[in-house]
Amino acid sequence: GHVEVGAHAVLGGMTAVHQFVKIGTHVMISGGSMVTKDVPPYVKAAREPLSFTGVNTIGLKRRGFSIDQIHRIQDIYRVLFLRGYNTSQALHLIEQQLPDSSERLTVLDFIRKADRGIMRGFNHVKGARENGNRH
Repeated sequence: GHVEVGAHAVLGGMTAVHQFVKIGTHVMISGGSMVTKDVPPYVKAAREPLSFTGVNTIGLKRRGFSIDQIHRIQDIYRVLFLRGYNTSQALHLIEQQLPDSSERLTVLDFIRKADRGIMRGFNHVKGARENGNRH
């Protein structure tokens, strides 16, 4: 099946992408990853199952994004992946509480069109336990 990969997306070596998945613009996916859900724009993704590991700040800086733009993107993903909301709740809060910007529109539009659903946020406690670290 057809896979969509956004502009300036980087997929590390041996990354497997399931059919019909969409990968957003300016994404960085770690090598050896299994991509079974859509990956929203501007993020870094890794682990198994594929999860949010942060905003692709280095890639965005290299592509000329300003610090203000990057901070707006980070604010979006804090609400979406780090505050414990489900996707519907997070989208509502992002629309209601964060300032309008082209980055916000890009993320909201991508997620609303994500037929396969989006990858999950990173659970810091679970990840720390899996790596043998205490939280």
